[in-house]
Amino acid sequence: MIVNREAAIAKAIAERRRHERVQVDLAGRLFLPGDGREASCRIVEMSAEGAQVVCEIVPETGTFAILYIEGFGRFETEVVRAEWDRFAVVLRCSPLKQTRVAELLQQVMQGGNLNQPLLRRHERMESEGIAHFTRSSGQIIACEVLDLSLSGVSLKSEIKPPIGEIVMIGQMSGRVVRHHESGVGVEFTKAPPVMVKRSRATL
Repeated sequence: MIVNREAAIAKAIAERRRHERVQVDLAGRLFLPGDGREASCRIVEMSAEGAQVVCEIVPETGTFAILYIEGFGRFETEVVRAEWDRFAVVLRCSPLKQTRVAELLQQVMQGGNLNQPLLRRHERMESEGIAHFTRSSGQIIACEVLDLSLSGVSLKSEIKPPIGEIVMIGQMSGRVVRHHESGVGVEFTKAPPVMVKRSRATL
């Protein structure tokens, strides 16, 4: 069997980077879909596979949590260790996203600037205008689009469907993943067709 030495070395380096822990000081936002709690937090240590978080809310081990990390974006996580003022999570993300996290952490170690993050899965853009969404019950709710990306949309609405409810926005279905001061955040179940081509170019 012929082994490509350069490819093997590159794979080994990528694996090492994924496991390498980096001391950081990043702002974050914790959201617990199970009970609707959320709070600001600080990420103090991070690798491509996990993070250590300091927060006034310390979820129990095994809790599913959404974690927003400044410069890195949104992650679905699971709490694997909890202490009195901090907890550790496993980041649930694809191998591609893990690789990009590792690359960005290398940039952090080298004193790089996080103002233009490499990781953001989809370029976000501001969107103004009035729209509406349809609840699973068929009720049509007027709303304003605050922010739109390939992965989801932030809506200004007086009515806030419960976390987990599936709603329709135009021809797109999405799941309500968070409540905020002005309305709700919805994650699309798939990328909007008109933006797929653009997303492939940026991934």
